[in-house]
Amino acid sequence: MSRRAGLTSWHADWKDLKVFVVGLGVTGFSVADTLWELGANVLVATESASETHRAMLDALGVTFTIVDDENATVVASEEFAPDVVIVSPGLSPRHRIVEWAAKAGVPIWSDIELAWRVRDKVKTAEWILITGTNGKTTTTQLTAHVLNTAGFRAAAVGNIGVPVLDAVRDPMGFDFLVVEISSFQLHWLPGVGEGALRPVSSVCLNVADDHLDWHGTAEAYRAAKGAVYSNTQNAVLYSTVDPVTEALVRDANVADGCEAIGFGFMVPDTGELGTIEGLLVDRAFVPDRRNNAQEIVTVDHLAELGFATPHMILNILAASGLAMSVGASAEAVAAALDSFEVDHHRCETVADFGGIRWVDDSKATNAHAANSSLRSFPSLVWIVGGLFKGTAIDELVQAHASRIRAVIAIGVDRDEPRRVMSEWAPDVPFVEITGENVMGEAVAAAAQFAVDGDTVLLAPAAASMDQFTDYADRGRQFAAAVKAHLGIDNE
Repeated sequence: MSRRAGLTSWHADWKDLKVFVVGLGVTGFSVADTLWELGANVLVATESASETHRAMLDALGVTFTIVDDENATVVASEEFAPDVVIVSPGLSPRHRIVEWAAKAGVPIWSDIELAWRVRDKVKTAEWILITGTNGKTTTTQLTAHVLNTAGFRAAAVGNIGVPVLDAVRDPMGFDFLVVEISSFQLHWLPGVGEGALRPVSSVCLNVADDHLDWHGTAEAYRAAKGAVYSNTQNAVLYSTVDPVTEALVRDANVADGCEAIGFGFMVPDTGELGTIEGLLVDRAFVPDRRNNAQEIVTVDHLAELGFATPHMILNILAASGLAMSVGASAEAVAAALDSFEVDHHRCETVADFGGIRWVDDSKATNAHAANSSLRSFPSLVWIVGGLFKGTAIDELVQAHASRIRAVIAIGVDRDEPRRVMSEWAPDVPFVEITGENVMGEAVAAAAQFAVDGDTVLLAPAAASMDQFTDYADRGRQFAAAVKAHLGIDNE
């Protein structure tokens, strides 16, 4: 019998299982720490390791090795002869360790699969899975907040920054884990077998081309997103605004009796969530839903809360459906909205000064997210650029050029915005930022074009790591530059 057979519980025999862990970020450390607690024999291979993680692994007695490249990773794995390889979510499927594992007959797991296998340590929580090109984090946070408001114990975990394994090992346990899951993490999950997830409810919010450099093709990216629906037990939600998500639901293998629920900007039919005359309404979970609908919240109230943008309304409908699919009430959703706060760098107003609004949407790391921002404002000076990850922004510029007063391009490689503006909006002023004080210069340039009634919008449509630590660093630097330019105290 395989040494790996039956490893579907925290209380199974994990002792001395040989596990080769690739990567030592937050996720990799949570994997190593969990396996140490289980009694497994662990070797971590990483190209870099923080002093904190080094010290913590040393304290645990977990062995790690620094590898210079893919070949060194394979050599280390060959010498260790593992029973299982666990990879960090962002590891390329074309990494040599993947090829080696396939030839050696060694399975590759993700941290998500490990967490599912050991989810019964304290209390076996139900899992709700959330993916999509955009809106994942906000929807995950809001769904967990609704469930907590409804009296359940829920945690927002996963790609949101809190490893699922940390929640699984929480001594208090949870009723629900609301898991933000990326296309990278979904790629590594098995659809069948011992490690296959069986979420209670799931949603793919939207799909637009992203991470094509990692997945290889748009089809592979969509297939990874569609895996979120596999084996779902209660409800699979899809956006009526995005036909791709409905197609993914149709193709999904779900449990018998699992219901497909649409949400969007339409008068909802039976089994849907939508809008009617300024109301968000539910016809999926209300009693006698064939003849009745129940109000969730008014659009006017969402406007008072700052939540009335189209993309936020879709996030709210999705979170409402997910939470109500496991027992939350419409009243709990409304109450949760009153106390919910959206994270920084998501269409966040930095300043409103002299008739000009300055908005930080640094989290718009792809064209789909930037499109949601751009369509929210009538007249714009747009700050764009960074790492485009193999995607184009032609459609973005075509859709919004008539409302863009000027474009300020940041990023080390500005070929993409230069090409697109030249082709589709040659009359719109285009400024490239080439100095070291990226945001200071970008803000100063934007101020030259913005007039009363305009919004200066940082919605880069690209990743940030060419010039910044991450999207949050990019947003913070934008906010600081705006406040410095305007002479506002930067608390």
